[in-house]
Amino acid sequence: MTTPEAEQGDVAGSDRATSQDGAARPEERLERAVRAAEQALIEYEIAVETFRVEVENFARLHHQRLGPLYTRLEELEAEIAEARAAATGDPEDRRRAEEARARVMPMPGVEDLFHGWMDGDGLFPEAAAMLTDQPVRPPQRVRPSEEARRLYRELARKAHPDLAQQEAERKRREEFITRVNAAYARGDEKELRELAEEWAAGPKPEEPGPSRAEELYARLEWLSQRKELLTTVARELEESAIASMLRLAPDDPDRLLAEIAEQLRGDVQARETELADLLGSSGPS
Repeated sequence: MTTPEAEQGDVAGSDRATSQDGAARPEERLERAVRAAEQALIEYEIAVETFRVEVENFARLHHQRLGPLYTRLEELEAEIAEARAAATGDPEDRRRAEEARARVMPMPGVEDLFHGWMDGDGLFPEAAAMLTDQPVRPPQRVRPSEEARRLYRELARKAHPDLAQQEAERKRREEFITRVNAAYARGDEKELRELAEEWAAGPKPEEPGPSRAEELYARLEWLSQRKELLTTVARELEESAIASMLRLAPDDPDRLLAEIAEQLRGDVQARETELADLLGSSGPS
């Protein structure tokens, strides 16, 4: 197993600036720095992704091979606690038995709990009204005024996307008409007037874009932020319990899983014996 930091090499070394043709322009030096940073980031992403796949594959094997044994142990723990509580009648034993059983019982799905109450956007209005003891208000009907209708018709005729000759102009018109339609649906006469004034003023002149140097600096900053994010991801992977187990046997994880499984099977046998003893001692003499 190789961690991302160990795989990351000095990619920028082969792209250093030379002074044979004189001093390079600042943009050229920035471009070389950006290329080097991009290549280094690519290599680091490959290392992080490789490590992530190793951890996920080991986690999948861990679940497939050991999951049933852990499940059986939890079930036996619950049965032992229940048998002990039945034998003693002690309230504390009953409480421990209920807690052990609760750990085994699956939780109902969230969609079952909230079906008909909420979706990805939050509570439905009816559900919110029930929880707050407020009446559900029907949506308000809007009847645009005559002036709003006039403004809407004029704007629709002037700004219709089909009148555009170029794709950029069509896109501008589509976005503008979307705003017009929304204002008309609300019956907002004031906003329709403002939109009419905006259309009459024409498209805003394009603001000058950033210089080449500014673009390169921005690219370097983004690459640095991306590297920090990947470093966080790699650190979380390395600090996970699965990765810690994987580090115990990086060259032979199957052997490690087999050893853990053997130990778990021994624990299962011991719990089964304990349960049989409890049930036997509480049975009829």
